[in-house]
Amino acid sequence: MIPVTLLVSGQDVESGSYPELQAETDSLSRQTESDPGFVFKPVASISLGVLDFFGDVRNSFHGPSIGNYAAALNLSAHVDRNRYYIANFNVMMGKLGGNAYSYTDLEQNLNFESTLTSFGFSMEYRFGHLIARDALVRPYISLGVESIRFGAKGDLRDANGITYHYWSDGTIRDIQEENTDPELSTILHRDYSYETDLRLREQEEFGLGDYNQYSIGFPVGAGFLFRIDPRTSFSVGVSYHYTLTDVMENVAYAGTSIQGNKGNDSYLYTHISFSFDLFKPAPGDPFYVEEAYDPLMFEDEDLDQVVDWNDRCPGTPEGVAVDTTGCPFDTDGDGIPDYQDLEADTRPGAWVDPDGTTVTEEEFLARMELRNSAMKREEVAPYMDMILAAYIIGSEVKIPDKFKPLDEDQDGYLSYEELLKAIDQYFDYQLDLSLPELKELNEFFFSQ
Repeated sequence: MIPVTLLVSGQDVESGSYPELQAETDSLSRQTESDPGFVFKPVASISLGVLDFFGDVRNSFHGPSIGNYAAALNLSAHVDRNRYYIANFNVMMGKLGGNAYSYTDLEQNLNFESTLTSFGFSMEYRFGHLIARDALVRPYISLGVESIRFGAKGDLRDANGITYHYWSDGTIRDIQEENTDPELSTILHRDYSYETDLRLREQEEFGLGDYNQYSIGFPVGAGFLFRIDPRTSFSVGVSYHYTLTDVMENVAYAGTSIQGNKGNDSYLYTHISFSFDLFKPAPGDPFYVEEAYDPLMFEDEDLDQVVDWNDRCPGTPEGVAVDTTGCPFDTDGDGIPDYQDLEADTRPGAWVDPDGTTVTEEEFLARMELRNSAMKREEVAPYMDMILAAYIIGSEVKIPDKFKPLDEDQDGYLSYEELLKAIDQYFDYQLDLSLPELKELNEFFFSQ
């Protein structure tokens, strides 16, 4: 007895113990070749925006549109076959800054500017369960993690190297106030040139500043995506970045010469982004740029947004969700598409019928009993030969002489496989036909 193999949900099963199993495999569904489903094709985007700092040194006026400029580059890709979730990899460069003024506590007249560089990863959700994929406007939310590098500098001296001294009357002068005669001092004006490395100054003058200028951040974002066309879009959004450091401006609750409030620093990034899909073909682009447009190359008979020549599952019913190869989803992997599967969560290894319902061993053996009266396998081939002998397969239209060499099996009919081989040979410069003759060959094939 030669054992055969039945492909079932999630695994192969040796059937040598059941002689009738080979016959039953003709009526039961089989697990087919694995489907790649998701294909990594990233979308590139660039964003420009404003950074607003939240810490001990803040601007007197602040808001989403007030702050220092920043820019970010991002690569994104769908991570599930339904295209509900998006992974983002980004790098952002910009500056954080703050200018604090106080007439009552002169030590709190502080300023800083810090170059910021971050590398991050985030997951984004665009409410695909609720909003159509091709909607013109879609909201989104995101959550991620990032590595941040910073380095605070301060504007402590003017262009001539004279140190700023803040007075209680709101002026900046070249000497300390205390009980000094104002006539002996010179009023200075800030040049907003951040020349002093605050961490280095902290170490040299106060023996402090022994902190790391790297940190981990956790960005939380939200916004709206606006579709321009199938390949391009832009978005407006805001992301709040909470960090695990309190020294981005060189003022902390402990460890710096100037003591700040307890709590970590954070910042807000308000931005506008422009995205361009480098991989998705633009609608109407010719498949062969130098040749005339051939609509056959872009037909989508079942309207599943996968062109026919790349559709591995033609004839998909309208409205059924498909993956990138045009095949309906099969969540439980039993070989029955979800839209036809009456049992959505079939266990791995189970036998299923054409409706995706589990077939027990008792039911399976019962079906064997019903097939005992069926035609014997060794009688099938002679019977089919007898049936086929009554039919003549061919075409009533004769093949033109110039195309007869393409009929390799000499059956008087140009098959689909023979047509595809001729097209391949043409584009490989192995077939001596002109472009009009190739089109004539295509028209003849459909006229058979």
